[in-house]
Amino acid sequence: MERRKVQVTGGSTFTVSIPKDWARDHDVSAGDEIAFHPDSGSLLLSPVSDDETQRGTFDITGMEGDALTRTVMTMYVSGFDILVLEASRITPDQRRTVRNATQGLVGLEVLEETSDRIVVQDLLDSSELSVHNAVRRMRLIALSMLDDAVTALCENDHDMAEDVIERDDDVDRLWFVVSRIFRGSLRSPRTAQELGVTRETCFDYHSSARQLERIGDHAAKIANVALELEEPVPADTAEALGDLHGDAADIVDTAMEALFAEERDDATELANRTRESVLGIDEHARALDDLLRDLEPHEAQHLGLVVDSLSRCADYGGNVAETALQKAAPAPDL
Repeated sequence: MERRKVQVTGGSTFTVSIPKDWARDHDVSAGDEIAFHPDSGSLLLSPVSDDETQRGTFDITGMEGDALTRTVMTMYVSGFDILVLEASRITPDQRRTVRNATQGLVGLEVLEETSDRIVVQDLLDSSELSVHNAVRRMRLIALSMLDDAVTALCENDHDMAEDVIERDDDVDRLWFVVSRIFRGSLRSPRTAQELGVTRETCFDYHSSARQLERIGDHAAKIANVALELEEPVPADTAEALGDLHGDAADIVDTAMEALFAEERDDATELANRTRESVLGIDEHARALDDLLRDLEPHEAQHLGLVVDSLSRCADYGGNVAETALQKAAPAPDL
């Protein structure tokens, strides 16, 4: 850290010099513009560029399947606006993989394809994205998936189960959007300012979105169990599963309310209530496990996985509550 004194020039203008080494490292010279960004009591400065489009090039020679999909997703989350994928010769399988990957990400479109390169661009205006709305949307989808997954299981509704599995892609798309926004806020003060939330709040949303993405995964897991079973779940077991689901869903819902609460007292009260509710989930799950022992082993094993998934969803709600408590806590002075 370097210290610089604030000076007065012209009788009314405050000035501060910048370190020469910093200026050289960032190609800043006399006459260039520097942007100042207010951030939670601090001022962050960054060079101003005429073209702020982020372009990334990656050699995909010999890369296939999941590895290539992860490459596209990683470049997207890292914040590149234009992705250039190159190889001496791009195979048809690679083209299909890239197209499928872009369809799983919000805003990406393939703009150019040649024998040795594929150009993909993010067509969304980052300033119009709302991390707040994306997390709210994730909450609605994940909880509706969990509700429908348990219904599909208890009623042996395979069509509903397959629909739940398909909707997991919607949660994943939003998760990648939130991750992209979050990493952008860390990298660029301007991006954080455009979001209209502090970087700390963006971190809290990102952490909570991760929990919602996991809840979506467990809803899809329960839906897959529903597809494995050929008969409806016995009435008493279905009722017990419904009760456990209700408790888990309430925990997640209350935790999210705590996260979004504007008043600190409200957030703290809701979050503490959530944490207390989580403590009762294990006892509820153990009682359900006892009930499963009377079922046929194959069915009991599958339903045991469902109990575990619902318990984990409650734990994820507890994690969101912890984040809400931290968000509501007073911040120390810098």
